[in-house]
Amino acid sequence: MPTTTAPTDPGATPMAGPGECCTLSAGPVGSADAERIASVLKALSDPTRLRLLSRVVAQGCDSVCACDLTEPLGISQPTVSHHMKKLVDAGLLTREQKGRWAHYSVVPSAFAELRAFLDLT
Repeated sequence: MPTTTAPTDPGATPMAGPGECCTLSAGPVGSADAERIASVLKALSDPTRLRLLSRVVAQGCDSVCACDLTEPLGISQPTVSHHMKKLVDAGLLTREQKGRWAHYSVVPSAFAELRAFLDLT
C-alpha cells in the first residue's frame, strides 16, 4: 500500500491520505469555462506576471501606474507592457490610459471565478 510522505516545504499543505479525497465544489467544468480558466492559469504561469500582478493586487481598489512597476521589479518598460497585456487579455486586470502612462486595476470577478474553480471540498 502506498504511503503519503510529508511535504518538504514546511508551509505546504499535507497530501491527502488514505480515505481522504477532494472534489471540485462546483463540479466538472464545460468546454467554454475550461478555455477561459485555462487562459487565466496560463497568464498566471509566468513568475514575472505573478510579481506584477501582486503589485497591482496589493493596491486594492487603487489603480497602479506602469511607471511604478519598472524600478521595484528591475524590468524594462517594454517588458512590463508585454506582461501586463497578457494579464489584461486574461481578464485579470483592466487598463486605462492616463496621459502617456497606462494604469492597471484588478478585476475582482475574475479572481472570484478562479477561486470558485480552485475550491476543493
